[in-house]
Amino acid sequence: MNVRNGVLDGPVDVPTAAGELMMDLMFRPWGQVSPSVYETGRLVTLAPWLLGHDDRVAYLVKTQRPDGSWGVPDGYGLVPTLSATEALLSVLIRGDRGMDRDVLVRAVRGGLRVLSGWLAETDAATLPDTPAIEIIVPALVSLINAHLDGLPECEIGRLPIPAGMSDVPLGRIRQRLESGAALPDKLLHALEVGGRSAAGAPAVSPTSIGTVGASPAATAAWLSGSELPDPGHHARRYLEAVAVRHGGPVPVGLPITVFERGWVLSWLARAGVPFDAPPEMLADLRAAIGPAGTPAGAGLPPDADTTSVALYALALLGVPYEPDSLLAFETATHFCTWQGEEGSSVSVNAHVLDAFGQYAAARPDLASRYAAVPGRLAAWLRERQRPDGSWEDRWHASPYYATVSCALALHEFGGPESAAAVRTAVRWAMDTQREDGSWGRWGGTAEETAYAMQLLLMTGLPDGDENRAEAVRRGYRYLLASADPADGPALWHDKDLYLPMAVVRAAVLAALHLAQSSGLVVQQAGQL
Repeated sequence: MNVRNGVLDGPVDVPTAAGELMMDLMFRPWGQVSPSVYETGRLVTLAPWLLGHDDRVAYLVKTQRPDGSWGVPDGYGLVPTLSATEALLSVLIRGDRGMDRDVLVRAVRGGLRVLSGWLAETDAATLPDTPAIEIIVPALVSLINAHLDGLPECEIGRLPIPAGMSDVPLGRIRQRLESGAALPDKLLHALEVGGRSAAGAPAVSPTSIGTVGASPAATAAWLSGSELPDPGHHARRYLEAVAVRHGGPVPVGLPITVFERGWVLSWLARAGVPFDAPPEMLADLRAAIGPAGTPAGAGLPPDADTTSVALYALALLGVPYEPDSLLAFETATHFCTWQGEEGSSVSVNAHVLDAFGQYAAARPDLASRYAAVPGRLAAWLRERQRPDGSWEDRWHASPYYATVSCALALHEFGGPESAAAVRTAVRWAMDTQREDGSWGRWGGTAEETAYAMQLLLMTGLPDGDENRAEAVRRGYRYLLASADPADGPALWHDKDLYLPMAVVRAAVLAALHLAQSSGLVVQQAGQL
């Protein structure tokens, strides 16, 4: 990505940038993910012995907002604010050396004031559908209340659990850990909610690289039974490797190897970007897909989303692989992200439609057994389109991600009966472009602008449609003037919002390539 003085230096040499991105993926096989306030707060509490502790505390203090909260609007701030507040309370109680007590008290008071209001006014049904929120919130509220009993200087009463939430599921998880029974794989990613019951839980085993649930917090919770784990312990070495990535703060999930590679390859290949995918990367991607699919990374359960995007990327790049593993996620109406999922995801089902559709295009001689799947999925997706033409989803905060996922899948594999839904989605994108040429939920971002431009450019731009052409030109100008998209806001759902940097770079490169090859933009000194 050509970046000079913090902005893209156009015109962008997309093939060269894509080649550099491929090298990045090979050089950093665990993935590139932004730091998380939630996850960093958990390590401050659970692993004060881990290198970078002071930097993690400083990160929490620095990222607090003026109103005392952490995170972004619309309920997304609750989990990070709970985690950061509890972590700084833990630092105060332990009396960690080198910490300015007055600074910590001010930060804690600010967080508690915000939380006191939020929790009293919040109903669980209004919160974002982020993973494990229903057990994370009660767990953190309980920890904070236990701290407050011994810290009268914080000047606040006990915090309530939001209406519609209960600590009963949390109690069952802890009882199960204490009994030695195994937890469902999906719960390992949030093992930290187990508290003392998670420490050294006999039914939990780190992977060969030392991670529990691909989560620094879950891994630290399992290790927390030992005040200072042996330096050679593979779980401690995993935490040390993750902690140095951002100089102390840690991401909400790592590794994300298969997820990152699948999305990067599919964004670039779908847009027709010229690049060479390393043969060993494709071989690894294919080898990762077992009978039950593939997880996003080591320590996570297989999921339909990662499996379908990996299959789609392989088919696009000329190495189609039988998609029968996806049938393990099929329900009577749609495909679940994993077995036992509560709710459903339109983006997951759009990606499943991509996988089956592209496999049929690559291997029509072998695709007959899946012939009924695309039509059923397309109908299910059309039924979930919102009246304004957009879609919303449980894996991303922005409707632009959900909408580009659904609209492109329907455009390519949804049949003629999906054409009206695609046109409505395009119209929605046109209507929601901002004055500066960007698109975005809370403000214009390069990531969301890239999704909107892909939607406009990949669904067909009719001759003479000057309004859409001008929207593309304005969006292209915005991307050229934007900061490096890897510095953008976190929009992807996990326990906390996160930014998968390589994935977002690939989405932006795809949009730039589509615009440059459309004939609508002039590529001279970055001007249109």
